[in-house]
Amino acid sequence: MKSNQFFIAQVGKTVGLWGDLKIHFHTDFPEQFEVGKHFDSSRGSLEIIAIDFNRSLVRFRGYEGVDIAKKLTNAKIYTSLEDTKANCKLDEGQHFWFDIMDSMLYDGEELLGKVVDIQRILDLDYLQVETSAKLIEAGLAKSFLVPYIERYIERVDSKLKSIYTHDTKDILEAS
Repeated sequence: MKSNQFFIAQVGKTVGLWGDLKIHFHTDFPEQFEVGKHFDSSRGSLEIIAIDFNRSLVRFRGYEGVDIAKKLTNAKIYTSLEDTKANCKLDEGQHFWFDIMDSMLYDGEELLGKVVDIQRILDLDYLQVETSAKLIEAGLAKSFLVPYIERYIERVDSKLKSIYTHDTKDILEAS
């Protein structure tokens, strides 16, 4: 597996006799899984020869039987940064998580900290922000979570690695 790989799915148990496997998506872009596409996995390169999104089933070339397909159970599937950008189309105002990571978070003009992680809780994404040293010295929490919703997020500039928010200092002060 190459560096800069993103975990996007995990293979589950076999279903039926033809080598179909359950697939558990860990991506917002399952449409990148197409017949003929190759993916790196924890078991080597895999080529999709059949996919059923309604039943969450996949079949890979060379694993077209129940006994051989069992060897892929629990395999992790990865994709690269370049393939992600090429295969996953974003709508206006959407950003990839890796473009938001390490961004500086501002409330108005004040720097609150740096995004160090993104957590999905239920159906909502939260930015985990490591508070700036100046604000920690002022007695505020070392880190806090900001819901990634319009109520708080005004604008994201992924090129400048900056996120502009409002009312997020209130969240920090309450943390």
